Amino acid sequence: MTRKTFRLVGLLLFLMSWQTLLAGGKLPLRRPEEVGMDSKRLAEVDKVINQAIEDQDFPGAVLLVSRHGKIVWRKAYGYSQVVPKKSLMKADMIFDLASITKPIATATSIIILAERGQIRLWDKVKTYIPEFVPYLEEKGIPGEEARLFHLLTHTSGLPPYVEPEEVVKKYGTPCTTELLVRHIAEMTKDSRPGEKFVYSCLNYIVLAQIVKIVSGEDLGEFSQKNIFQPLGLDSTFFNPPEALRSRCVPTEVIGGQPLRGVVHDPLARLQGGVSGNAGLFSTADDLAIFAQMMLNRGEFDGIRILSPLAVDRMTEIFPRLKSAGRGFGWDLESDYATVRGDFFGYRSYGHSGYTGTSIWIDPETETTVIFLTNRVHPNDRGEIVSIRSKVANVVAASIVKK
Repeated sequence: MTRKTFRLVGLLLFLMSWQTLLAGGKLPLRRPEEVGMDSKRLAEVDKVINQAIEDQDFPGAVLLVSRHGKIVWRKAYGYSQVVPKKSLMKADMIFDLASITKPIATATSIIILAERGQIRLWDKVKTYIPEFVPYLEEKGIPGEEARLFHLLTHTSGLPPYVEPEEVVKKYGTPCTTELLVRHIAEMTKDSRPGEKFVYSCLNYIVLAQIVKIVSGEDLGEFSQKNIFQPLGLDSTFFNPPEALRSRCVPTEVIGGQPLRGVVHDPLARLQGGVSGNAGLFSTADDLAIFAQMMLNRGEFDGIRILSPLAVDRMTEIFPRLKSAGRGFGWDLESDYATVRGDFFGYRSYGHSGYTGTSIWIDPETETTVIFLTNRVHPNDRGEIVSIRSKVANVVAASIVKK
């Protein structure tokens, strides 16, 4: 073999390796250099993720990176499950997104209703949930009423969670969202509206019920009709159909079997899988399209989901509650924003999920980092917080041109 032929074969093998790495995405596929990124720098992410798998922080992962609307990295790592037997992770597998449900399904649905003039974010929660009791001041005097923007920014005064056993004892199982929200509404509020940021799943369960009250459709139906179907997200839904369960990444082992295609969050399970705080399932490819819609200020491939101004308001820190560090559904500068890493700017935003999922979107560089893991499989002991930051750092450091 001549030196020239050897070089040609090497080039072909390199191109084939990139085709394998990027095959199957729904956005256009490009090498990093074509969008101002350094492929060698970006490839350092392999070491970070593989080391975490070796340290048993999680069994497997899928990483998708896009820039300027092009996918530059789409790769599966490790195993989708280790119990009852090991199975390799695949890049198109469906993950339980956990709290990423909050911005993508719940907040987006609420904002759509506001855009249609059916609600105002200034509306009192009590307008839709009459049982919603306010914070009690001294001598039991009712204080200020919480508003929808307090729910969206986790400043309503609600506690972080409620034990499912407490709800089951009162209402049985399964429990409708309506009954669960009645229970949440009657709970003692821990602080005045706007006084403190306390990340709470209960805020978004209440918001889901408001979606149903106003639209006549539950959150799953409304988001499918108004968000996922228009965008062509064919692997995004609550309660994955049986035919797709084999593509679902299992989470924690409960009752001797890993949850596969069944939501991990106990309150979401109690409601039958559709909840405002958790329950959404999706793939890295579908999330990349949603993220690009956000970067395009509400539109993708000629389909408009949100207005440009709505996207702007969702993805900036709400001025009335700057200390919360939150937009409407999205995290910008709270204690949970470590997903950003050290180098992405402070206009960037995202969210993480308990099961080991995260998405971070940077409008300044037009970059999205989607990092999905099965941290809770099999025993809910995996570590993910620091790894998310390290992955974001590698991606950001690979951006060398505008």
